[in-house]
Amino acid sequence: MKALVTGGGGFLGRYVVQQLLARGDEVVAFARGDYPDLSKMGARLIRGDLQDVDAVTAACAGIDAVFHVASMTGYWGPWDAFYGANVIGTENVIAACKAQGVPKLVYTSTPSVIFDNTPHEGADESLPYPERYENHYSHTKAIAERAVIAANSNNGLCTVSLRPHLIVGPGDRHLVPRIVARAGAGKVPQVGDGTNMADLTYVGDAARAHLLAADALAPGSPAAGSIYFITQGEPVNVWSWINELLEALGKPRVRGQVPLWLALAASSTLEAAYRTLPLTGEPRLTRFLANELATSHYYDISRAKKDLGYEPQIDMAETTRRVIESLKTTV
Repeated sequence: MKALVTGGGGFLGRYVVQQLLARGDEVVAFARGDYPDLSKMGARLIRGDLQDVDAVTAACAGIDAVFHVASMTGYWGPWDAFYGANVIGTENVIAACKAQGVPKLVYTSTPSVIFDNTPHEGADESLPYPERYENHYSHTKAIAERAVIAANSNNGLCTVSLRPHLIVGPGDRHLVPRIVARAGAGKVPQVGDGTNMADLTYVGDAARAHLLAADALAPGSPAAGSIYFITQGEPVNVWSWINELLEALGKPRVRGQVPLWLALAASSTLEAAYRTLPLTGEPRLTRFLANELATSHYYDISRAKKDLGYEPQIDMAETTRRVIESLKTTV
């Protein structure tokens, strides 16, 4: 098929592009930046902004499946920036698919859209959206996901949303390297009692889930109009896993412990300061991040196994080994 991958130059998007090319599909990568290596792989690069509906519509011409991976991530920043990239950008992708007669749209969502500051232990896709959100990323991704699912039609565009949780692996320049760098420097104390568990998703398996979802999409199929959690299916103790990485890299283990209530109080003060004072950057800790670091959040992937044929290709031991190897050159 001929596929369009938005955010093809990003961490997950690059793996989606590689796997599509590896199986013989024709790939167009849509991105704001210039990525000559994508062209060397065999993809065609189109530079553009998702908020430019004409550019998105033109990119969707002749496409059989759109993988909408691009988004603005992070736990701090202005509402307009997140809304423009995540909501308006997604609305433009949906409109472009309809205008160009694209039959399939696979959307990259996140479990953050249903995170309500309470433990999620083996939760499935029936978990509702919360009434309020602690950050703009989660909120705007939830709005976009709802729009994608609402756009599903048995007579036109078929849509599906995937929620990979905490994607890790070679090529990650943000999530794990950032945590390890801060923790190794003593800037991230343990938040909570240290018993919380979380799912991780190896980037190669996250990308493979996208291809499986596109293949499963058809009018009236179980995948059409559905949402799926994607993980390795092996929850780990958050703080034990972070310390395992630190020890493998020759860095000191996480130092200090802060109860969640105190972390929430401190982060509320920091957020208020960053909203009212002319401070640059982002708070060291936010309420969303404090809750994420202290509560369990792992999900049931049985629905993805049943409907999409998804099975993690590597276990958590191998995932951790690959993460450690990649960190040796980035941290």
